[in-house]
Amino acid sequence: MDTASAPEAFARRLGLAHALVQAPMAGSQDGALAAAVTRAGALGSLPAALLAPQALCDEAGAVRAAAVGPLNLNFFAHRTPAPDAAREADWRAALRPYYEELGVDPAAIPEGPGRLPFDATACEIVEALRPEVVSFHFGLPDAGLLARVKGTGAQVWSTATTVAEARALAARGVDAVIAQGAEAGGHRGMFLDEDITTQLGTFALLPQVVAAVDVPVIAAGGIADARGVAAAVALGASAVQVGTAFLLCPEATTSAVHRAALKSPAVSHTALTNLISGRPARGIVNRLMRELGPMSVLPPAFPGATNAIAPLRAAAEKRGSGDFSPLWAGQNASGCTEAPAAEVIAALAQGFGVRSPT
Repeated sequence: MDTASAPEAFARRLGLAHALVQAPMAGSQDGALAAAVTRAGALGSLPAALLAPQALCDEAGAVRAAAVGPLNLNFFAHRTPAPDAAREADWRAALRPYYEELGVDPAAIPEGPGRLPFDATACEIVEALRPEVVSFHFGLPDAGLLARVKGTGAQVWSTATTVAEARALAARGVDAVIAQGAEAGGHRGMFLDEDITTQLGTFALLPQVVAAVDVPVIAAGGIADARGVAAAVALGASAVQVGTAFLLCPEATTSAVHRAALKSPAVSHTALTNLISGRPARGIVNRLMRELGPMSVLPPAFPGATNAIAPLRAAAEKRGSGDFSPLWAGQNASGCTEAPAAEVIAALAQGFGVRSPT
């Protein structure tokens, strides 16, 4: 009889030393962080949301060259909304005072679909790269694409923010569910509805998801140290996913204004906002969130809000300001320190009762 604990079994299936997953963080990392995490015995993740196909291949190749171990490629599985010219016009009208203040010409702002969902091109990349894990945010792709991903032998994971979402994912055959509590930084993985009142904290959501599905559950949100890891395991988690704790690592690409915010008292005040992209995401409260939201009916549906915000972000960051930047962070940034990723992993791993080699 196999007497291994759930985290031990999870780690063994992927050839990991620790049942720890580095959360994919588009805009704050590249392959360097994923490689450093992998070398430390956890699962490094590479976010594809902001990468063109060739860039994704290049980054994945760099990770493979720099570290021996499994790799998680993460994709968005949202549905691209139909263009809404009236809503876009209203959104830009609301932002007009900021354009004038920062000298941005709104007529020069390009329009377009923004971040693209997982599609046939992305699937071909997965088939070529053959990562050990392919994870999704905002649900799952259509049945045909999902079958092709599974055909590569990769484990398929996706994020659930409610028990209903977890059951829906399990019904479609995922190999693991990421239970994302409301404390988590960055975008909510919501896909069944848009009601943020359905969003539970990690330690309320986690045991309910564990009871509801028969696949491993990965706890995510608000876990910043070994005590959080131990608590997640006690509530049935097979693994733990951590993001915010890596944002100040030297291997991360976190911007200067984002790093400054993470090291300031402001990091204690985060909120869900749809102003940056059109979907709820948790970040450090900044000027845009204070003055227009943080949740508002103004922004176009995801990812349409991004185009109008991008030039404001660029102009403000040139002045050293994060007033319009996505300062993504979870509610518990206590583990976010300027330490190498390997040290972050070693500290978190103590929550499994395993002492990492020095």
